[in-house]
Amino acid sequence: MAVRIAAVMGVAIYAGTQVKKPSRFVGRLFAWLMNGSHATLTDWALAHLELSKDARVLDVGCGGGRTIEKLAGIVATVYGIDYAAGSVAASRAHNRRLIAEGKVFIEVAAVSRLPLADNFFDLVTAVETQYYWPDTTSDMREILRVLKPGGRLMVVAESYRGGRHDWFLGPMMRLLGSQRLSVDDHRALFHAAGYTEIEIFEERNKGWLCAIGQRPWI
Repeated sequence: MAVRIAAVMGVAIYAGTQVKKPSRFVGRLFAWLMNGSHATLTDWALAHLELSKDARVLDVGCGGGRTIEKLAGIVATVYGIDYAAGSVAASRAHNRRLIAEGKVFIEVAAVSRLPLADNFFDLVTAVETQYYWPDTTSDMREILRVLKPGGRLMVVAESYRGGRHDWFLGPMMRLLGSQRLSVDDHRALFHAAGYTEIEIFEERNKGWLCAIGQRPWI
């Protein structure tokens, strides 16, 4: 029994590390699976935004690329970055046509040091990825740099303290050394990083959270 439990835990931890940073080969499968599992969550979160057709958007931690595809159907240009080679490969494959059309650009990069110009984006999205950022407040300030005045950051989470799935996801997230923030923690984080007009949306029945903050106009 002990061996079986250890084996199950080992598989769970390995799966968790692939979700956190998908590898070039096995990780592409995990990135593909995340496209499906995050789809309805992402659609729900994006429904809280109004985006103009000429908007320029960055998806941080683009995973399998489904969010990029969704955004590309709404706005003019979408950029995606991920620090995992497996995610970038999967995202590029998923959006091959849009990349060829010059509508989508996907690169390997870390949120802590974005290789992008100041005042460039109307919106930055982060879906189920902020748990793994090395210094969340500093990283959100880096995102603030690339946002235009009045631009917004949207953070989406299915694992958060006090959420419906916290009893199950909480212990696994702790094993991965990942953050677990409450609703109030998200609000405080946006404020500490310099954002204004902060809004928090929560779908309690499904355990979903969407936090949106704006770069000040001045």
